[in-house]
Amino acid sequence: MNKLIYLDNAATTKLYPEILKEMEPYFSEYYGNPSSIYQFAQKSQKAIDLAREEIAAVIGAKPEEVYFTGGGSESDNWALKAIADAYENKGKHIITSKIEHHAVLHTCEYLEKKGFEITYLPVNEEGFIDLDELKKSIREDTICISIMAANNEIGTIQPIAEIGAIAREKGVFFHTDAVQAFGHIPLSVEDMKIDMLSASGHKIHGPKGIGFLYIRKGIKIVPYLHGGAQERGKRAGTHNVPGIVGMAAAARLAKETLKGRIEKETSLRDYLIERIEKEIPFAVLNGSKSHRLPNNISFCFRFIEGESMLIMLDGKGICASSGSACTSGSLDPSHVLLAIGRPHEIAHGSLRLTLSEENTKEELDVVVEELKKIIERLRGMSPLYEDFLQTQTGGNSNV
Repeated sequence: MNKLIYLDNAATTKLYPEILKEMEPYFSEYYGNPSSIYQFAQKSQKAIDLAREEIAAVIGAKPEEVYFTGGGSESDNWALKAIADAYENKGKHIITSKIEHHAVLHTCEYLEKKGFEITYLPVNEEGFIDLDELKKSIREDTICISIMAANNEIGTIQPIAEIGAIAREKGVFFHTDAVQAFGHIPLSVEDMKIDMLSASGHKIHGPKGIGFLYIRKGIKIVPYLHGGAQERGKRAGTHNVPGIVGMAAAARLAKETLKGRIEKETSLRDYLIERIEKEIPFAVLNGSKSHRLPNNISFCFRFIEGESMLIMLDGKGICASSGSACTSGSLDPSHVLLAIGRPHEIAHGSLRLTLSEENTKEELDVVVEELKKIIERLRGMSPLYEDFLQTQTGGNSNV
């Protein structure tokens, strides 16, 4: 078998051994339920309190503003439903974008059935919303703006501070899905005027099944899950202590290594983009070239079926994706790629490669060489590509 080259870190990341080591005692040694009052259980509660402080420090929040959840999708659901439930008397209008994660889009669809009106802002060819259009979309009955910090498929980083300033000036709550951004780029809820922020542990080399929702102090929210007093009475259920400890450890490590990781991953990202653009014809970069996540590379290859490309890459030990892992079973082209103007036939030929600091330049060289052979082989079987070549060469296929 070929040596594994893992380039799907936007889908999930490897749990780092040092993070697992911090989690292990809370599986078998300090296993007490943190809601219990005896001293043994309070060791678990102290671990949760410390984790809350560490995570809050990464985004410049207060510990009591951090609520633990089961992951990013739950956090997105909670943020929008909480605002809708608590402030529907003020208004029933919410603004989001057409390229949000389905955790936001499907929640908005649910709220539409409950009588809320949703404005889905378009984006330009690089995936940016128009700030002037955002301003024009705000109405008297607008209660929330939900725009993701960075797109999970094409890597474009939105102007979050500017969006936050607009929302604050208009008296509208601002939620950002920061699942792909948290731990990968600097975030400050105070400087960016963010009212609610969603994040997930397994995107930063922490465990799966754990996330958090930052809720600015003073925002009125009703309980999301009923049945217990956990998370200050807002989310019932026994705490996932090992997961919480692991996410805090991952967040702490991400904060400590952020600058160096950004520099390394950006260098590798740009190297890979440059090689693909130079060496593979009819390849189109998706997203912004400059304002994108340090580890994100997204291309569409014309005359290629993305699924076949992924299967052949997998055969070479290369893990990649065509977009969001949450929609990998869908036959439809990515809603994100369609929103930035890619035609259906081109959107079907998408490839997302997402790096970690453990990837090397040598690995990327292998990927490019294999990708070149795979694309040449697939195009050789494509009648559309043959027809295209005929039109380009005036009918002489040998040219």
